[in-house]
Amino acid sequence: MLKPQLKLPFIRKGSVSKPAHRGLTANEVRQCLRVAFGAALGFTISKVMGWNYGTFFTVYPMLLLGLVPVLNSHIIRQFLANAALVTAFVFVVQGMFGDQPIPMTIAVIMIFAFMFSCMSKGANFLFGAVGMVGLSMQLHFASYSSASVSDLVMSNVAASLLTILLAMLMHFIFPDVEARAKPPVITKPDSNRRHEVILATTVATLSFIVFQVLDLQDSLSAQVSSVLILFPLNWYGAGRSALNRAIGTLIGCNIGLAWQFILLDHSGILWFVSIALWISVMLFARYHMLEGGGSGAGFGAMTTMGILFGQYLTPQQDLVYNALYRFTSVTVSVVLTLMAVYGMHRLLNKFANTRFIIPTPVNN
Repeated sequence: MLKPQLKLPFIRKGSVSKPAHRGLTANEVRQCLRVAFGAALGFTISKVMGWNYGTFFTVYPMLLLGLVPVLNSHIIRQFLANAALVTAFVFVVQGMFGDQPIPMTIAVIMIFAFMFSCMSKGANFLFGAVGMVGLSMQLHFASYSSASVSDLVMSNVAASLLTILLAMLMHFIFPDVEARAKPPVITKPDSNRRHEVILATTVATLSFIVFQVLDLQDSLSAQVSSVLILFPLNWYGAGRSALNRAIGTLIGCNIGLAWQFILLDHSGILWFVSIALWISVMLFARYHMLEGGGSGAGFGAMTTMGILFGQYLTPQQDLVYNALYRFTSVTVSVVLTLMAVYGMHRLLNKFANTRFIIPTPVNN
């Protein structure tokens, strides 16, 4: 019988504040190039075409190319199925129950539980992870009184299809040099799965309710952060994820401010902004690789830059206020989310059916 082990939640090897001391492998360099060019191309195309919700076109390539080092039919099916499900949910459920808090909350609980269940089982982790990020962003935007749900849904579909095409192009131009080893299979007791799904669903739903009740329309980064730190699905991983997310957001906001001061009045020139985004994402992707390719500080800095550049940087609007507000709101969101995770962790561990036991990796 497996026994619980005590692990400090904030200790990990390799982060932006203390990166691993090693050079990148050839495969990691290729993945950095794929992430940087994919995000920059998605951003540039959305701006050239004048499409709304540039965050989708910038962040989705980061998710697909950054979290998954390979591209195959199973991954593409997960990504497209996620886009279809999230689109249908926002278009139908938000349209029907958007002004009815109780039915809307029940529907959100059900879809969140389904997404986190897919993540907990492992085989469809990408489907659940990208679905949670996409759903959080779309529900956030849909809460705006001036938002058009049809425009929001079509932008998500266009961003998803463009992301698949960009991923194929990036893997064609920058293929891996050598075959990658299969990731280890994690064996989980049934109590762990129940623990993970209940904990993550409860905290994500609380985050949704708080942002809706307080009408925090300008806090997209904070809401996405409250979801991203749940990706480990347990307290031990969430603690590390929260710390890294705060560090990544701080670095991403500071780099965004630095670029704003460098560009000054030239922030309306698209090619200058695209090059600045490429350089930043390439730098963050390197740290992302040193952290092991998970949702760490490097990935947090990347997505922060994607949100700042994709949604807030325009010829008529700079990043100064938004960058400062992003860091403040994300810090508060991360702290409160982590408190909720710990509370749920302690509560669920009181019952044998939902007690969390440290899983053991088993190599194939």
